[in-house]
Amino acid sequence: MHAVTAENATHVSVLLREVLEALVTHPGGRYLDGTLGLAGHSSALLEKAGETAELCGLDRDPQALARAEERLAPYGKRCHLFALEYASFEEALDTLGWNQVDGALLDLGVSSLQLDVAERGFSLHEDGPLDMRMDMGEALMNGRRREALPHTESARTFVNRADFPTLKRVIEDYGEDPQAGRIARAIVDARATSPIETTRQLAEIVWHAYPPKWRATARNHPATRTFQAIRMVVNDELGQLEHFLDRILSRLAPGGRLAIISFHSLEDRIVKQRFKLWSSDCICPPHLPRCVCGHRAEVRVLTRKPILPSQEELTLNPRSGSAKLRVAEKLPEPPRQEAGV
Repeated sequence: MHAVTAENATHVSVLLREVLEALVTHPGGRYLDGTLGLAGHSSALLEKAGETAELCGLDRDPQALARAEERLAPYGKRCHLFALEYASFEEALDTLGWNQVDGALLDLGVSSLQLDVAERGFSLHEDGPLDMRMDMGEALMNGRRREALPHTESARTFVNRADFPTLKRVIEDYGEDPQAGRIARAIVDARATSPIETTRQLAEIVWHAYPPKWRATARNHPATRTFQAIRMVVNDELGQLEHFLDRILSRLAPGGRLAIISFHSLEDRIVKQRFKLWSSDCICPPHLPRCVCGHRAEVRVLTRKPILPSQEELTLNPRSGSAKLRVAEKLPEPPRQEAGV
């Protein structure tokens, strides 16, 4: 079996048909893909939207960005790619002179390029350095390092420096693992002897921390949730999402749509709650007799319940199992009321 490398890694775009149906409502337009990856969604979007459509694609992973650039080369000057985390999307739009976009997409989580390449340190099934940084510790723009972006802390640094309460909280909150306390204690005890350097070391520590009965009945490797939790905190994934949602609505054109695919219950909850807030005409406390907030709905939520992968997609791509797609459409701005009316 050949080792998976950055050059030969493949990625299957999740909920591709559903994303295209949600975002492309007319020919042409300007689109933002905040999590470009290997450009599966973006290349299909450009095909469907036609030859006048333009794309602003972002990714903080330089390996993914290089692969995406190759894939999108046939679309020429219609594609504008930036080495940025998606929370900084306004920097890219301002560089292009785009005030608004007609559609925006986030495909959260990690890609096959990150999971399957052992050297990236995301996989608990392949031994590699304990890293997990999506930006690989540096961000590139036109081949040069962008000093404006701070380097993220590697998983190795976090695992070996975080105190017991922090480790327990992260594994409990982000990993939603009921064995968080036992796992955190096992990590602290193990690193007292020698630093935890590799993914295999960490996976084995978590494996042995689990009670034998839990190991026997676990659907996945016992370290799955711990790896997820550490990855999320290392890359500030929830903070990135909140920051993006704080700003995207003002850069979405009336009638424009926002589509977000999440793979984690905490991410999906954040998106669901924000969509609910945006689509509400009143956000006053229930005990007030009348509305005093003046809030008006800014979007129409197009997915009362999240769109899930079909059985056919699940068969072809088991990794899509936890994917949830939510879509919202920005409403036209209400007409301004004339003074004195």
